Amino acid sequence: MAECILEMKSITKTFPGVKALDRVSLKVRSGEIHALVGENGAGKSTLMKVLSGVYPHGSYEGDILYHGEVCTFKDVKQSEAKGIVIIHQELALIPYLSIAENIFLGNEQARNGIINWNDTILRTGELLQKVGLTESPDTLVTNIGVGKQQLVEIAKALSKDVKLLILDEPTAALNEDDSENLLQLLLELKKNGISSIMISHKLNEISKIADSITIIRDGQSIETLEIGEEGISEERIIRGMVGRELTDRYPSRVTDIGDVYFEVRNWEVYHPLHEGRKVLDNININIRKGEIVGIAGLMGAGRTEFAMSIFGKSYGKKISGSLIKDGREIHLNSVSQAIENGIAYVTEDRKQYGLVLDDDIRHNISLTNLQSITQGLVIDEKREIREAEEFKRRMNIKCSNIFQKTVNLSGGNQQKVVLSKWIFAEPDILILDEPTRGIDVGAKYEIYTIMNKLANEGKCILVISSELPEVLGTCDRIYVMSEGKITGEMDKADATQEKIMKHVINNKREVE
Repeated sequence: MAECILEMKSITKTFPGVKALDRVSLKVRSGEIHALVGENGAGKSTLMKVLSGVYPHGSYEGDILYHGEVCTFKDVKQSEAKGIVIIHQELALIPYLSIAENIFLGNEQARNGIINWNDTILRTGELLQKVGLTESPDTLVTNIGVGKQQLVEIAKALSKDVKLLILDEPTAALNEDDSENLLQLLLELKKNGISSIMISHKLNEISKIADSITIIRDGQSIETLEIGEEGISEERIIRGMVGRELTDRYPSRVTDIGDVYFEVRNWEVYHPLHEGRKVLDNININIRKGEIVGIAGLMGAGRTEFAMSIFGKSYGKKISGSLIKDGREIHLNSVSQAIENGIAYVTEDRKQYGLVLDDDIRHNISLTNLQSITQGLVIDEKREIREAEEFKRRMNIKCSNIFQKTVNLSGGNQQKVVLSKWIFAEPDILILDEPTRGIDVGAKYEIYTIMNKLANEGKCILVISSELPEVLGTCDRIYVMSEGKITGEMDKADATQEKIMKHVINNKREVE
């Protein structure tokens, strides 16, 4: 049995009106990958922020023992000096600095106060080789994909002589290939004696690489599971997370699908900066009343660009084609026109485009439909509060109250606020772009139930998702997109992961 290098004892952390952690304990062994799982808002990220010094000693109760020594970190720099490095879910890279500058930002290779660029470039090259990147150290971070940016973050951690690496949802925004590369890197780091704590909602990934799993529920540590040679089933992990059996990941619904209500015909879009580059080529899709339609495909296929271009031409140049709603052509040249015509778009990036993070839940929900709660030119605050309270109840938003700032909510609860905002707009057509990214299985089930309810009310739902099981489990009909084209269409009864991927790969071969 390897030695215990970290022990967190009875950690309690309280925010105004909310006890985020209640006597949580955690033990991590040397050279292991330790998974931390739980529903959104369970306290996982909060616990890791306590460990890494984001929440300094004195702001919480309990003890942190690292290699047997009691630690009282006042900031992140002190925890990093001990070899404890955290990589947050939102990457902390500066897009228009180079990879080398990002890796050594705050940890500059300097002599007599002057940066030694030769040493910086040389060391960056060595670190990039360790994480499997072939890019030049001079490459701007904005010019590499999210998967590679995640590897740059790990290279940055290695530059600080990391001994215990904390990763918060490291694969949430990655495609399958990038996720697999990252998991393999963590296994390589493990061979080199580096311990990792990984927060993730992707239970298949946890089962693949973790040595042990600690489950947190409602701010309390429930149990730690050891993964032996036989492994642990996802159902067993889910039971610990939600406190009950979740026998079906996708709620069943009685489908009552009507006639075609919304159509996109011959839709073509060019890149906003490189106007000679066609991003979407002759897209034709339709959605019936009460139908949930999915768009499957790999990252970079053009799915988000398609959704944004429909939503008031939020993306692209030289857009051509027709949008037909209820048999009538509509022209949407702005977001406000899209909303007026009953179209809503739940973005994949809730923090940047979906929410006003520094504002409260109440105001975020009412933003899309202020006219419905306005008398003359004055907002009826009582009605605004009443509507927000109703959405808090309907969507099961976990918060202290509707006046809480959205930045302080967990990812899953932020997503529920975004959904509430657009449902409040009373749309006829709801576009959901990666609606459950970074959300636990319990919250996913709640969102699927909301989707079903809206469809049963006759709404048209368009779902974009990189998770093929999600598309297969929630959609009545599925389009496949690859390289900016629709390459396949199939009913739920005929669809399989293999058939979807066949449509993706065959088109990529034709393009190549």
